[in-house]
Amino acid sequence: MGTNQSRMRPATGTVSPGTATPTVGFIGLGLMGSAMAANLARSVPLMVWNRSPSPAEALAQMGAHVAPTAGAVIESCRVVFLMLSDEAAVDAVLPRDGSLDLRGRIIVLMSTVSHEYSRILGAEVERRGGSYVEAPVSGSREPAERGDLIAMAAGDRPVLDEVEPHLRAMCRSVVRCGQVPGALAMKLAVNTFLITVVTGLAEAFHFAEENGLDTGLLREILDAGPMSSVVSRAKSEKLVHGDWTAQAAIPDVRKNCRLIVDQARRSGHASPLMDVCERLFAETEASGHGGDDMAAVITAIRARTHHASPAPGSGKGSLGR
Repeated sequence: MGTNQSRMRPATGTVSPGTATPTVGFIGLGLMGSAMAANLARSVPLMVWNRSPSPAEALAQMGAHVAPTAGAVIESCRVVFLMLSDEAAVDAVLPRDGSLDLRGRIIVLMSTVSHEYSRILGAEVERRGGSYVEAPVSGSREPAERGDLIAMAAGDRPVLDEVEPHLRAMCRSVVRCGQVPGALAMKLAVNTFLITVVTGLAEAFHFAEENGLDTGLLREILDAGPMSSVVSRAKSEKLVHGDWTAQAAIPDVRKNCRLIVDQARRSGHASPLMDVCERLFAETEASGHGGDDMAAVITAIRARTHHASPAPGSGKGSLGR
């Protein structure tokens, strides 16, 4: 993918937030985006926009400029980060009709979308005189608040060189993954591990419940053992107390499941664990847990036990589908 270097304006040096016209924009202030934008606002003058106004108002208290429209951010800022829920949301703020002038702009897509969508979007941005970077992140709300995310970046080297300092304001580490869609592919590989681990953890707690075990002791053993991690400790805490306050919300996890499984079908490789996870997270969302954390997938596992037919010769239900 070309760099369009001849059309780029020189990068603007970092100045104190609120003291200059913003050259960096951030669109999409959801669960993750609001925390990320807050960290970015501490390092550069920032212009923000969100479909619902309250998250933008919170950023304004930090000195960020609130734009009247998403288009105003793109027209005003040299570098624009997009942290939106899905492909339709990206299309809504970055229309393909050529109505926005992208010359000299760098569009940084942090949303998790399909490989093919990212390729098409990148080609369209460059056709209209801009540059394009993928930069999805690994982490949830709390790491986003701490600036402890891992960014995976893909694009042309000169453009990445300009964007990386801004990514480092939001992330602990930035890993370059070659050309588009290398970063998104890597993000889905990472999330394959994350989703299957958390789903397995939820099933372990369900096994403990069904066999009369103390789930607090299970958490204690897991936290002290070789499988312990930041993720396992956080999700075990939620599973013990039934705290479904969202760090990584069920609809976002389900979307990632679908992207992983769809890509597996396109490339012709097996995805047996993710096939199961996709169904479980769909069941979790359908049962009314759409606003809850991914640990609430245990509710779908419990529901399968409750609705399962008794196994021959036993008083217990079978978990078979």
